[in-house]
Amino acid sequence: MFLSRTLGRTLFAAAARSKHYATSAAAAGREGHNPLQEFFEADRSAENDKPVIYGRSWKASELRLKSWDDLHKLWYVLLKEKNMLMTQRQMLNAQNLRFPNPERIPKVRKSMCRIKHVLTERAIEEPDPRRSAEMKRMINAL
Repeated sequence: MFLSRTLGRTLFAAAARSKHYATSAAAAGREGHNPLQEFFEADRSAENDKPVIYGRSWKASELRLKSWDDLHKLWYVLLKEKNMLMTQRQMLNAQNLRFPNPERIPKVRKSMCRIKHVLTERAIEEPDPRRSAEMKRMINAL
């Protein structure tokens, strides 16, 4: 009796969870998230007339404090940002429109170059020559 009751509760809970996941997956499918939308910046509302102020590029001294994994993650965030900006610039140029805030692209490029510089410094300082060569290959592949 105890076993059947416990088994029944477990199966009921599993069924409820799968039903919840199925409905949430269907709801997410209805939203229609297109991964290509990540290449375009979200439209701002027309009510916001004040200009958006974007941040500065990363300094090498700040990047030296980050771990290898953090720099790797930051590299891909910057790569995604660069792809989004380049796509937006190309689309606006095709429509003969002005690209807003063109100074953002050099900031992203500088940050990416500084990440490579910091990683190269770390590879040069590595005492093991095999590991140093492997790190340099990984950096050059970026």
